[in-house]
Amino acid sequence: MTTYKDSGVDLDVYAESMARLPKLARRTFSDRVLPLEGGFAGLFQLNSQTANYTDPVLVSCTDGVGTKLKIAFQANQHHTVGIDLVAMSVNDAICCGAAPLFFLDYVAMPKDHPDLLEQIVSGISEGCMQSGCALLGGETAIMSDMYQTGEYDLAGFCVGVAERNRIIDGRAIQGGDVLIGVESSGLHSNGYSLVRKIVFDIAGLNVDDNVPELGQTVADALLTPTRIYAKCVAAVLERFSANASVSGIAHITGGGLRENVGRILPKGISCSVDGDTWEIPNIFAWLQRLGNVEDGEMNRVFNRGIGLVMLVRPAIADDVLATIMSETGFKAWEIGVCY
Repeated sequence: MTTYKDSGVDLDVYAESMARLPKLARRTFSDRVLPLEGGFAGLFQLNSQTANYTDPVLVSCTDGVGTKLKIAFQANQHHTVGIDLVAMSVNDAICCGAAPLFFLDYVAMPKDHPDLLEQIVSGISEGCMQSGCALLGGETAIMSDMYQTGEYDLAGFCVGVAERNRIIDGRAIQGGDVLIGVESSGLHSNGYSLVRKIVFDIAGLNVDDNVPELGQTVADALLTPTRIYAKCVAAVLERFSANASVSGIAHITGGGLRENVGRILPKGISCSVDGDTWEIPNIFAWLQRLGNVEDGEMNRVFNRGIGLVMLVRPAIADDVLATIMSETGFKAWEIGVCY
């Protein structure tokens, strides 16, 4: 007799995998998450979160981790890519001034692997803790003929809330506004097709090789998780949200500073950036040297050490810098100005 297991899906192993996940989700819950044991969806109560909002607007984002996952496969390190997954959506949502509410994940695998799934979701849970949002639910898809053994793919979905008249959309940006750059943790989750070509194809390195100038193995350097800026933005907006003092926020992903800041600038406004004003992590110089990559290409593909940019009125620039560093410990710099 033919069974589901014969096609690559073992329902007993699936049940074991699912039994490991609730504790990872529950650690992110607040009293806004309503119980629905055995339900087909997650429940999140808006009223208690939005009591201080006059006209709340929901903000939603979705993203994945991209080919950074291939490094995780090679290194057999899976506990941080979930942080990347959360970061890529949450960091987009907060650019509107939204507070993250909840997150959903989608994990696609060739077969059930309880230990592997638990590692992945532990990272997602950690990312939600860093973001202050609930891991409300998720989906695990077992597709034996879609993925190679040891591989998987991830997608994530974030929902946040913002006051309608305080949504930050860039329209308030004006000449004289200062660009505050907040440090990245490294590559974050962009440009990994180029990274892998440089490191493995051109330089011929392996994930376990030590990189003296970085003080890390290749795997540890390339799998450093994306920094999450939710608490950073919340701390600044709590102090300076009135009168459009924070006029724009940009998450620096693929396209670098020029493209990601440029997309929020209103017509007639430009900005200049001084590349000598912040500390560029060594990993960028290392990659550039290994791959013989031109400066323009590095700037276009990577964040070059700045993961988030906040555009603020010049009168509060120093206070914003002080708030970021005192509340989060992140380094931040004045990196440019609008004109």
